Amino acid sequence: MFRLTPVTIVLVAVMLTSGCSMMAPLYTASIDNVQTLKDAGNVKVKVDAFKAASISQENANPISIRGSSLASPYNASYAAYLTEAIRQELSLAQRLSPDATVEITGILLKNDIDASGFSIGFAVVEARFIVKRSGQISYDQIKSVRHEFPSSFAGAVAIPRAVQEYAFAIQKLLASLYADPAFLSSLK
Repeated sequence: MFRLTPVTIVLVAVMLTSGCSMMAPLYTASIDNVQTLKDAGNVKVKVDAFKAASISQENANPISIRGSSLASPYNASYAAYLTEAIRQELSLAQRLSPDATVEITGILLKNDIDASGFSIGFAVVEARFIVKRSGQISYDQIKSVRHEFPSSFAGAVAIPRAVQEYAFAIQKLLASLYADPAFLSSLK
């Protein structure tokens, strides 16, 4: 007769709970990014929805983190997450206007989190940013970021940490965009 040992019970519980689905945290604007936009001058900008390049291992939706899936809280789309991040920061900088002749849009090219390391995890995000003035392209560049963060061998530590770090990767991506003088010039 087969007996359930404590080890067997734990293994079965782990197998049944793996593959759970989580929601990424809502985006929180970076104060530094907002200040950079304020310092750019009295410009008004509107944001058109970003698109996502085809879903692939490098552009995951949802993102897989050690067997768990991480979905975007914005229409289950990480392109929508990026759109919301830019809107928030422009809004807080008082630069967002639905009637503006300058428009920011783009394509999310890479989007992934790797929390498989024993001590270091990282998020990779890459996007093509396009600025149009009265329908004419004035800026078209690809920006990317690799955001590293402390991780752990233990999934109970590594997975929540990776989830929380995603928004910081987006903040860094936008900081690299806002630091580009050509981008700031294209808004004026």
